[in-house]
Amino acid sequence: MTRRIRGQPKVLVVDDEPDLLELLELTLSRMGLDTSRAGNVADAIALLDREAFDLCLTDMRLPDGEGLRVVEHITQKAMDVPVAVITAFGSAENAVAALKAGAFDYLAKPVALEQLRALVKQALKVPEKARPASSYQLLGESPAMQQVRQLIDRLAKSQAPVFVSGESGSGKELAARMIHHLGPRGEQPFVAVNCGAIPENLMESEFFGYRKGAFTGADADRDGFFQAANGGTLFLDEVADLPLAMQVKLLRAIQEKKVRKVGATQEEPVDVRIISATHKKLAALVESGNFRQDLFYRLHVIELPMPSLREMREDIPSIAQAILARLNRGGNASLEPEAVAALEQYPFPGNVRELENILERGLSLAADPQRITAEDLHLNPMRDEAEGAAPTGDKWPLQDYLDRVERTAINEALEKTRFNRTAAAKLLGITFRAMRYRMERLGIK
Repeated sequence: MTRRIRGQPKVLVVDDEPDLLELLELTLSRMGLDTSRAGNVADAIALLDREAFDLCLTDMRLPDGEGLRVVEHITQKAMDVPVAVITAFGSAENAVAALKAGAFDYLAKPVALEQLRALVKQALKVPEKARPASSYQLLGESPAMQQVRQLIDRLAKSQAPVFVSGESGSGKELAARMIHHLGPRGEQPFVAVNCGAIPENLMESEFFGYRKGAFTGADADRDGFFQAANGGTLFLDEVADLPLAMQVKLLRAIQEKKVRKVGATQEEPVDVRIISATHKKLAALVESGNFRQDLFYRLHVIELPMPSLREMREDIPSIAQAILARLNRGGNASLEPEAVAALEQYPFPGNVRELENILERGLSLAADPQRITAEDLHLNPMRDEAEGAAPTGDKWPLQDYLDRVERTAINEALEKTRFNRTAAAKLLGITFRAMRYRMERLGIK
């Protein structure tokens, strides 16, 4: 489809409710936008194929089918048209399905005009935004890393919540920053929050802010993380560490797109994109009751799995040299061939973060700072990669140690019950469903 010359931006509104159509058209026209309307899926698809639009707003329930078909048509035809869906209040499943299908964002009925205006302003930036020069980049040319970068490019065009998974040190925050800076919110704030580093009694005031006099020591109004990230992106690192009470409050803030400061009587709207991350198995925490399922589905709309360094060994030499050049501040330090070979064989439980620490140590201890040898790196003895964990007795990496203990306990229970999984689950004090999940996660046949 040929892109028309931009003049007055044009919006396609798809809905069969006359009152809502009139409200949307009036609001959009006051923003200087030209609107076209369609009352069903067939008419919307026909208009999209015939004319060029800068934005599409579609209801999810239409006389001849679901608005999801409009989203899928735009995605399948690779149209340069951001699309947002309008869902009934409380229809979280519909919103999540639309975001996964390629929708830019969603609005809940009754439509709040301030949210509509914020959404439109963000959406109209997407097609015309040039990629900014950024210092944020993920190194490596392995298939795993190329796939990550391709997914980041796609996610940057969306407003869907993203869950970044991966081991510690694999670059989850860096990926989140790339999604932010490559997207329409790139000029707005990026606020990173380590959820595990905030005392539980301060969480609500830190996230949502507080009014003067709300508690002892509150001598002035203060904004929280949501207000600081307004218009931009809020990155929730180690989100699995949030206590259950705070999970409830966070879920409401994400659903309603409003927050209430501690000590305030009124809520205030906020426009933030949520990106979350953790090195823990979030689905397992849901299963055990330590993480709310409804919040999990809100955060886990699209997953971005970050590969471990072990999955991209071919990239280790180039990544190591790039890090070394940065640490050496443009000097001519290089790795000797035996040092490169040693790094390629090392398991890297701490991933790129550990590689950086190893190189920094090597650069500091080397007799000749321009030539880093294998001895300079002081690598730990090789771990047993056949088992995928540290030798018996090692307590780190912690997750490997816990997985090994759990695997042993499950195998012993299975042997004792003659491999009756139901009986083994009862013996372990867990549900059959939890037993099946843990066996799949640990690779127990």
